[in-house]
Amino acid sequence: MIPRLLLLLLFAPSVAWAQQSETYHYWQQSEATIWRGVKTMMMCNGLFTSNRYPKLIREQEWAYTRNRPGVYENDEFRIERDNKLVTLVAREGAPAMKSVYRKGLGCIIMAPGQDDGEADHYPVLETPPLAGDPKMIPWPNGDLISEVPNLTNIDTVALQAASNWAFDRPSGRQRLLVVHDGEIIHERYADGVDYLTKTRTWSTAKSIFVTLVGIMVDRGKMALDEPLGIEWLPPVRSDSPDPREEITLRHVLNMSSGLYPVDNGLEYATGSGLAYWAGASSANGARKRALIREPGSNWDYENYDTLLGVLAMKTAIGDDQAYLEFPRKELFDKIGMRNTVPGVDRFGDFIFSSQVYMNTRDLARLGLLYLNNGVWDGERILSEEWIDFVRTPAPSTSERGNYYGGQWWLVPDGRDDVPAGAYYTNGNRGQYMIVVPSHNLVIVRRGLDFGRQGFNPLDLMREVLKAIRHN
Repeated sequence: MIPRLLLLLLFAPSVAWAQQSETYHYWQQSEATIWRGVKTMMMCNGLFTSNRYPKLIREQEWAYTRNRPGVYENDEFRIERDNKLVTLVAREGAPAMKSVYRKGLGCIIMAPGQDDGEADHYPVLETPPLAGDPKMIPWPNGDLISEVPNLTNIDTVALQAASNWAFDRPSGRQRLLVVHDGEIIHERYADGVDYLTKTRTWSTAKSIFVTLVGIMVDRGKMALDEPLGIEWLPPVRSDSPDPREEITLRHVLNMSSGLYPVDNGLEYATGSGLAYWAGASSANGARKRALIREPGSNWDYENYDTLLGVLAMKTAIGDDQAYLEFPRKELFDKIGMRNTVPGVDRFGDFIFSSQVYMNTRDLARLGLLYLNNGVWDGERILSEEWIDFVRTPAPSTSERGNYYGGQWWLVPDGRDDVPAGAYYTNGNRGQYMIVVPSHNLVIVRRGLDFGRQGFNPLDLMREVLKAIRHN
């Protein structure tokens, strides 16, 4: 028999380890800085990207920042309209936070302590606007809408009921757009927003990004099952190859890189939040993570996986200016997305995991491109093979419901009240775009939700489908 004292000695270390807990918030200063950056970016983009009034920004965009660390109702802002610079004035030891608008790219958050003049070196995008007045160009290439839509197969009472269901929410400045057979059959806006209002897409940006990657793959410039071709950090101090070289484009688009998860639990204290709201490098943060699982074996929703794909796209393009122009020239301009502004960090890297500002109709246009199997006005923009990829469940979700594809969300196993072939974008604060191929339908819902975050977009699809008479 093993003596009791020896048993205690044998098991004491593991028991002590199991009982360890850290109650001190070591990231509290970082979190406070990030939340101050959130307010600064929201004000800057609201003013100069969305052309909204400060009062509305304070009431709506800022709503979800209330009672967050480091921010106060009476925070002092300095707005320099000539320089398009917004400064959240320092207080109680917290650094001043600054955000500056750059043409074609929206607002860029500066690092704490940076001088105003450093913003002069930030990138700009000088591509000319599309020709013509969109108000005189028929939908979907423009914004001219026929007065009487074709409602032959539409139950208008049920459609209005679905709209009321979507708008019956305690928060948010909502917008709802329904496109059937390529035609807008329902469009509704809450007070303070209209069809031109550009707001942040949040993670719906990921589905815009994967469209750009698809164009690159279709042209043979990138490949799904090849390594990303990026330089990992820190460099491996060994003759052995870096195991992260086994991570492919497919892995990161499936949210299955196997890299250490950062954003889960501390999203507004460290990780990608430092790039979104505090001036850190989005690319460096993404490639500093260690490999902890076999690539492709585990699904974990990480902004940094998307940002690795962004860096891989930049590397494949190989020219900084061509990279900045690529979204506009190869996608946005081709399908009439005149009101879409892709954001970058201060190093010129697109933050396509979240930082895109666009209006409701532009998001519907992207949905129509997918609904039309990648063809727009007779020109193939995106291959059917790529659309099949984004709609194919990530292998790492096979035992968890097959709910995610390639930067698009899918109808999970067991959900039988909506078409299984539908797929959708899903962004924070209620940013949804749903493609329903079986019913030739695109549904867009935008919001500025706070408190109760949005609602299940599949429920929205269910309600709208009650109005569509399917032959």
